[in-house]
Amino acid sequence: MVGDICGRPGRQMLRETLPSLRRRERIDVAIVNGENAAAGFGVTRSVYLELQQSGAEVFTLGNHAFDKREVMPLLDEEPRLVRPLNYPPGTPGLGYCIVPVGQERLLVVNAMGRVFLSVCLDDPFRAVDALLEEQKGRFDAAFLDFHCEATSEKEAMGWYLDGRVAAVVGTHTHVQTADERILPGGTAYLTDVGMTGPMDSVLGMDRKAMVDRFLHQLPTRFEVAEGKRQFNAVIVETAPETGLATEVRRIFIRED
Repeated sequence: MVGDICGRPGRQMLRETLPSLRRRERIDVAIVNGENAAAGFGVTRSVYLELQQSGAEVFTLGNHAFDKREVMPLLDEEPRLVRPLNYPPGTPGLGYCIVPVGQERLLVVNAMGRVFLSVCLDDPFRAVDALLEEQKGRFDAAFLDFHCEATSEKEAMGWYLDGRVAAVVGTHTHVQTADERILPGGTAYLTDVGMTGPMDSVLGMDRKAMVDRFLHQLPTRFEVAEGKRQFNAVIVETAPETGLATEVRRIFIRED
């Protein structure tokens, strides 16, 4: 899974890095978080097609899922563009998809936390529970992108699903954590996979505008930064017999 793609620099870095990484690591399926892919906020149809052409199969979102109005019909048309599962019933799109991977079937789920986030959503723990029960027998392994602000909420979800899914990987903070491990029940866990985009920035945004916001507490126009880029990802290997993790490894590539 590739961490939050931030704007055009992130899309370019994805296009330049993912194909060779897939060949080198013999990756079967690539998941990309694209909620910041369109100028840092949301995703458009053209941006989604660009991400597809970079060589990924599944695209998850988060709290910026609906920032661009044109995403509404796109979510209903593209089953592999996955918004958070725990939006209320009737929200466009789905919170999961099932992808064939050789002879196996991978369930990819996107859920969003509730701590420190302004969006009022249903309980992600019970939502994932219900989905796993509903889809039982239709998948061989499951992967959760848990889009959260709070580290505690991500860790709690990892322990809650340990032994039931192959991986719980956090997104949203844009800062890659160094706590990757396989939990006792066989679930790979990483608090945050990080961000793919401008490196000399504040979470991918122009650093001067961000500093000014903190200094003056006034509304500031945020724009994606330029300059050197980074690529953040995590690789999870699973055992076909169990659908659980056998290896988890972070990837952090910096542009020279």
